[in-house]
Amino acid sequence: MKELLERVHEKLANGSNKGRIVIGIVGCPGSGKSTLAELLVNRLNANDLQNPIAQILPLDGFHLANYVLENLGLRELKGIPDTFDAAGYIQKLKEAKQDPPKILKAPRFDREIEASIEDGIYISPETKIIITEGNYLLLENEPWAQIAGLLDDCWYLRADPQTLTERLIERHMTGGKGRDQAIEKVQSTDLPNARLVEVTKARAQMLVKPAEEPFEYRIQQRELKQR
Repeated sequence: MKELLERVHEKLANGSNKGRIVIGIVGCPGSGKSTLAELLVNRLNANDLQNPIAQILPLDGFHLANYVLENLGLRELKGIPDTFDAAGYIQKLKEAKQDPPKILKAPRFDREIEASIEDGIYISPETKIIITEGNYLLLENEPWAQIAGLLDDCWYLRADPQTLTERLIERHMTGGKGRDQAIEKVQSTDLPNARLVEVTKARAQMLVKPAEEPFEYRIQQRELKQR
């Protein structure tokens, strides 16, 4: 984790004095993106909890509402790219980089209700580092292709396929599905999504993987793609 934190501080030092930097974490469903993002933010803010400099802005908050998905016939495929408000997410990233003189509000996804909560995230004007995470940050089709240019750095988080599958089944069961339903959801949606995301890793600046120690990570390969 130390080298990841150093990487963030390096990007901050080289960035604009007035704007924010945005660090992207991309990976397959169940790879642990949100866990890594939370750890990073907690450690970046550890020196001054009263004046945090980092905040999370996840893609998950931009899931389309369930009634919209039902109208589109996509409710059972929730999680694929077409079930997100990609344009809204891109606009919010642009606003985040502008360092507005007021609190920036963004939606937060609640897994207990499987829906987004409007204005569930507040980003203060003092925030200098945005950690954003999601599956589709490096897709090349529009409008997703616009995201890469808004990121000051993007990391691809690797994970063992078996571990991914087990995590996803457990996640869906925790959300209220029976085991058979959870397995069906993983096979019908999550694993196809994982294959889609896997091919985007070459567009990341570096590969990151969990270390042997709990809640620790290390850089596996640097500068996969120069932009």
